[in-house]
Amino acid sequence: MALPSSAEISQDLPPPHEPRAEASSGSERGSALLRWLDLFLSEPLRNAAPGDLVRHRVLVGSACFMVVFTLVYTAGTLFTPYSPLPSAMGVFYLAALMAARKANTIALPAFFMLAGITGSFVGGLFMNEPHREGGVHAIYLLLPALAVYLLGTRQALIYTLLVAVMMNGVHPFSVIDQLDLTSKEDVSRFWVRHVMSGFTFVGIWGLSALHSIARAAAYHSLERVLKKLRGSESKLSSIIESTDDIVASIDTEGRVLVANSAMRQFYRKVFGAELELGQPLLRHSTPERFQLWSERLAQVYRGQRLRLEDTVFPLAGGRLVLDLNLHPILAEDGQTVGVTLFGRDITSRKEAEARVGEMHRTLVDVSRQMGMAEVATGVLHNVGNTLNSVNISTTLVTEQLRRSRVTGLVKATHLMREHTADLASFLSSDSQGKQLPPYLLALSDQLVEEREAMLKEMQSLGESVEHIKSIVSMQQKHARTAGAVEQVAVPQLIDEALRLHAISFERLAIRIVREYSEVPHIFVDRHKLLQILINLLSNARHALVDSGHEDKCMRIQVQRASEVERLRIQVTDNGVGIAAENMARLFTQGFTTKKDGHGFGLHISALAAEEMKGRLTCSSPGVGQGATFTLELPMKDESA
Repeated sequence: MALPSSAEISQDLPPPHEPRAEASSGSERGSALLRWLDLFLSEPLRNAAPGDLVRHRVLVGSACFMVVFTLVYTAGTLFTPYSPLPSAMGVFYLAALMAARKANTIALPAFFMLAGITGSFVGGLFMNEPHREGGVHAIYLLLPALAVYLLGTRQALIYTLLVAVMMNGVHPFSVIDQLDLTSKEDVSRFWVRHVMSGFTFVGIWGLSALHSIARAAAYHSLERVLKKLRGSESKLSSIIESTDDIVASIDTEGRVLVANSAMRQFYRKVFGAELELGQPLLRHSTPERFQLWSERLAQVYRGQRLRLEDTVFPLAGGRLVLDLNLHPILAEDGQTVGVTLFGRDITSRKEAEARVGEMHRTLVDVSRQMGMAEVATGVLHNVGNTLNSVNISTTLVTEQLRRSRVTGLVKATHLMREHTADLASFLSSDSQGKQLPPYLLALSDQLVEEREAMLKEMQSLGESVEHIKSIVSMQQKHARTAGAVEQVAVPQLIDEALRLHAISFERLAIRIVREYSEVPHIFVDRHKLLQILINLLSNARHALVDSGHEDKCMRIQVQRASEVERLRIQVTDNGVGIAAENMARLFTQGFTTKKDGHGFGLHISALAAEEMKGRLTCSSPGVGQGATFTLELPMKDESA
């Protein structure tokens, strides 16, 4: 997978928007403020859990604010008659900051913080006018909520009760004499108001405590979920890291989100650079490769899954072939939010497949040569047997010509030529002349017999020569280059294969039974099919010869298979059969049960059947019970 440069990818990325820039600057300012607040926290407080760290930062931020507020208030008291008590409480705020810098927990800094706020408020109420009642003051109602947030529910309860007693018990007694309460009803309303204010004060603690408890429970639940999620993430990470396959995840903008070590190593090997998370994956490529991968990723972004093979060329040389799977990452609403990329280096497998393919082609060439040799062997065998007949016929004709009575006819005609002048008297009165007519009659009969005998031998000689011509013609027809698919009449081709073995079958007294059903012509490689048929016939012949049976029978069937579009050819013999333990290895290369066998025939035949979209199988009841070889071929031209 080739990757484009960052300059190329930056051209396709949208320009940054101003609101994003503003958000980024705001985030930077917020981070600077948090770092500034962390300066007031001790190491244990800075390393606390995220939820507790928020409280710690709120505490020191509030303390800093109160210190600044106290300074401003103190400066104001120099020119106005305000109470100096809030200024005195600034000591507690400074103590809170100092305690936060040294403490291991938030308890002491929170105490100083609450002491300063409570002292300022409560002291201010006692020192000011009686009608400024603490029971109705807004700040008074915020104190228990702040205490729960900073101290926790139990310590905040103690604080709340103390302040409630102080504000709704002690404070009313200190101001009741200064108020103009003329009737018992006014006094009752005064105390009811303070008592209800105290209950409200405690009630606010209760609501705050309930919120804190619920928040803590939600936080713990979130922690458990996060812990489980981290565990799952750890397991997933272990699985991803344990594989040698490259694994990566990218977002819709092409940036790398996740990458395992195999992916990083692959990236380093191919591009000589480190893979950085958050950076575009496609950033070291030619424009052509970038365009290609942009189109592929666009398909995945539309929700499609892709599986493809890609070839890359590392910087160190050579090439790598990758089997890649790209899957879309879908959100809950079904929208694609990213892509996962899984890749496997299949270079070795491809090289092995190429070697196996080359070996297969070599094996096929050898098989063709062996098939041609098998055909040639059958041709030579049958031609040799026929030549024996030719030789015999020639010898007989020669012997008959050597013993022919033609010489006697020559002598008789020579004698008649000598007595031409007195031929009549020679035939009637000479002793030799009187014997000449009966001799010529007997000689004519013998010459007729000789002619008939020689004509018979010449006819036999002509038949043998014609048979040789037919065998050679078939060999020439099947000796052409294999691989051409043509329309073949299977029964006719089987008969031609049988004719190549005809003399051998006749000499060995093998009975051939043909059972040809009405089947259409099929499109097939004639050479491959003939090679398989010759091999099956040859194996059946050997099995019958080795069996020693007197009734040697070979049955050949041609019919439609159970599947309508397939043709079945079966060659059955009653020979030696096949042992059950040999059935599984029957079609493997090099396996043979013959003493002089090479173990290629059935293996090559099975390969040839597969190349023709067919299959070759065998079945046998057992040793000594014969065997049946079944060849199934498609009746349609599946290679078209």
